Amino acid sequence: MSLDKRLGQRFLPYGANYLDWSDMAELAEAVGHGVLFRYQTENESIASRLERRVAERLGAAHVLAVHNCTEALRLALVSTRPRTGDLVHIPATTFVAVAGAVLASGLIPVLVDVDASLSLDTTLLPPDAQRVIVAHMEGTAATLPEGVPYVIEDSAQALGARFPDGRHTGTRGYAGTFSFHHNKVLTSGEGGLVTTNDPAAWHTMRCYHDHGSARVPGRYPTWNADAYYGENFVTSEGVAAIQYQQFRHLDELLAGLERQHAMAMEELPARRDLEVLPRAAGDVKISLRFRWESRELRDAAVAALTAKGIANWTLGKYLLPEHPVLTGRHSLYADGFPWNLAPQGQPLTLSRDGFARTRDLLERTLCVPLSPELPQAEQARAVRTVREVLEAV
Repeated sequence: MSLDKRLGQRFLPYGANYLDWSDMAELAEAVGHGVLFRYQTENESIASRLERRVAERLGAAHVLAVHNCTEALRLALVSTRPRTGDLVHIPATTFVAVAGAVLASGLIPVLVDVDASLSLDTTLLPPDAQRVIVAHMEGTAATLPEGVPYVIEDSAQALGARFPDGRHTGTRGYAGTFSFHHNKVLTSGEGGLVTTNDPAAWHTMRCYHDHGSARVPGRYPTWNADAYYGENFVTSEGVAAIQYQQFRHLDELLAGLERQHAMAMEELPARRDLEVLPRAAGDVKISLRFRWESRELRDAAVAALTAKGIANWTLGKYLLPEHPVLTGRHSLYADGFPWNLAPQGQPLTLSRDGFARTRDLLERTLCVPLSPELPQAEQARAVRTVREVLEAV
């Protein structure tokens, strides 16, 4: 598809542009073996190879492949051995799956307001916080709280991002979670990973994700005398094979994002009523982020970009204090579990102004995705098209 026809529109997000039958040796291998269950292969499974590759690439001690990032979050939470009804502090601005994972684990989410970068404001956390999920939103490496026993990093939108010390997001906390959903940095349609540097946590997560079993590949599972129950979060060889192929292109994809982002920061218009939000060196530059002077201007920019066929999105959908899953507190359990365990008379939100500032920031923010797969000349043309549209708003 030529740039003239697509006008900067992302027909396929990020990693999907790198899917290629000629590059699918692992998938062909899995299909050729006729064994798509990772624990039934004669030799090392592709899923195990994927986990080893990811561990080496990200600098994590242990990696476990699962169906999706929501399951990864649940595994991380359950492995902390909580009591039902325990509180988990989560960002007030993130995808609802984070809250869903907390609730599905029998725990209670506490919404913590965010800072100007839309990352969890660690200064609002109480001194006795035990479990905190920090979301690295929009490729940004968020600040992690100090002194919290269980910090879980939701890196669903930030695969490849690094902290200032060079370490990858998802490797500094108690556990990290990653997504291969269609709209993420790399994709297998669905799919997730959980990382940890704690061998005991990894062992617990590995057992829980396979019915609580003690698993020897190629054999029927066994259960130790002290086994606890678990669920089935085991990935398939087919999905792992696609993820393995995607990882081959991670550095290429990240470099393409960096290149186009650098171009954009030189080209974009200087308007008093428009701020181009900066990114740190270690962020994954998945998008250009704009903050307008007013919501009216933001909405006009959305309309203008959309009319030109240029992909864009806003972030209001991530405001969890207004999400029906949180406001309604409904449950499929007759007794309202786990909401029935929520502490009485204790607020489940932490904000200095009732999220007014955050709501205002979201209402004025606009994101335009970048196109790492395009040649440099076409990336430059796409940036000029965005600039021309924004100048005319």
